[in-house]
Amino acid sequence: MGNFQTIKGEVTSYIRSRVPLIIIETSERERAERMLSSIASELSTEITYYTETTQVIHLGGSGSRLDVSSDPLGYIADLFLKKRKVIFCYGDAYKISEDTIYSREIINILYSAVNSDSTFILITKDPVYSRIAQFGMIARLDYPDMNERISQINDFIAPYKSYYTIEWDEEDILMAATLLSGFSEIQINNILSYEIVSCKGLYKANLHKLTEQKSKLYGSVPNIQSVNIKSDLRVSGLDNLKDWLEEKKHIFFATETQLNLYHLSAPKGILLAGVPGCGKSYSAKLIAKEWSLPLLRFDIGSIYDKWMGESERKMKEALEFVDNVAPCVLWVDEIEKALSVSHGESDTGKRILGQFLFWLQESTSRVFLVATANNVDLLPPELFRKGRFSEVFFVDVPNAAERREVINQYVCDCLHVNLMDSQLSELVGLSQGFSYSEIEYAVKEVAQLLFLHGPESINMESFRSKFQTVVPIEKSRPEDVKRIREWGQERAVPAFKNENGGEN
Repeated sequence: MGNFQTIKGEVTSYIRSRVPLIIIETSERERAERMLSSIASELSTEITYYTETTQVIHLGGSGSRLDVSSDPLGYIADLFLKKRKVIFCYGDAYKISEDTIYSREIINILYSAVNSDSTFILITKDPVYSRIAQFGMIARLDYPDMNERISQINDFIAPYKSYYTIEWDEEDILMAATLLSGFSEIQINNILSYEIVSCKGLYKANLHKLTEQKSKLYGSVPNIQSVNIKSDLRVSGLDNLKDWLEEKKHIFFATETQLNLYHLSAPKGILLAGVPGCGKSYSAKLIAKEWSLPLLRFDIGSIYDKWMGESERKMKEALEFVDNVAPCVLWVDEIEKALSVSHGESDTGKRILGQFLFWLQESTSRVFLVATANNVDLLPPELFRKGRFSEVFFVDVPNAAERREVINQYVCDCLHVNLMDSQLSELVGLSQGFSYSEIEYAVKEVAQLLFLHGPESINMESFRSKFQTVVPIEKSRPEDVKRIREWGQERAVPAFKNENGGEN
């Protein structure tokens, strides 16, 4: 499909060439009408136009209106028989997808158009029967592209500046235009109108709300769930990953024009592989929060079905849904369980894997995929081909500095106290080899004591007792941790600043 100006140029050329049939494929009839009115004015010609609501009017000519029967085909056929070089447009054409009496009547009209050197224009969102389509050309008018959305937002804001607070600057408008991709002109205006009225202005803090309406526009699919993110979400450590994401954020939200200048494309996503419990899943939530994007969790494993063809249909449905609600962050947790080598050995598994890889490689939607894996050996090698993931990161257990940060965070959040440096240092030593989830577990065990028995039950001995009862993953599964680390050191970028993951 194309943007407004591109399709306008195509349709203008088709009209000048006296093509007997022009099919404007779009769900936005009003935009197509506006385009045809502009073409009629520029060519100093008249386009006769029909819809059920307006009946027959003249674009680019007299303002007269003529009522015809609810079925206008008889009127159009008579017009093409009596006049030459007529341009007639049927808005919201329907019943033209199959071989029916109605379709055959249109085919007869098209033969008259050929004989009278006339042009018949159909505006439709439905597929067109092949015998009808062979008479002419199809022009596919897409939803507004990035530049059109930017212009529309600026045009919307202009008359409200005197009445409401408008905090959006050029960068905010660019982000808003990105978030509003996949919406029609009318939908964009409706969303902006709702935001400016309900919030008494357009504020930077409310940018993320623009995509909340998107999931309501498309039928939900059972394999994808929206994930709520706490406003106070924080993720400790993983500084290397955070720096990379901060840099890529500017590329993700850049316009196509900006990216094309340098032959770049928006980042596809990341694969986070590493030790369980070390922040991989939290990272998906962090990205969605920092980028002000909705977070969707895709349970690929649930699409497998015993019935022939159902798995492929569910995968296609899920990927189409994701493309529709883009831009978004798509989280696939423990991806190896759904796309493992064992699944790939079946014909269904191979087809599902092929569908997913093709989408990952070729989709142009602004979907940032965050896939996590604990056992990367199970993943098919095709998944690691460059261009499918923007980067592969290795996540290890936190080092001393990271443990200090996360212990302090959990103690403040859960117990509402601040430990002294000496106390923090002791807990950092006791938690050597702990994953982030194990530190969280130990601190929350102490928080339970506070909840049940009050402040008098909490002292350093309480902390020591709870931390010492935890068996860290480094001790409970040393062979697995060693294997994961060997893989990460050779094939991935460390998500942390200290590459060896050891103590400072």
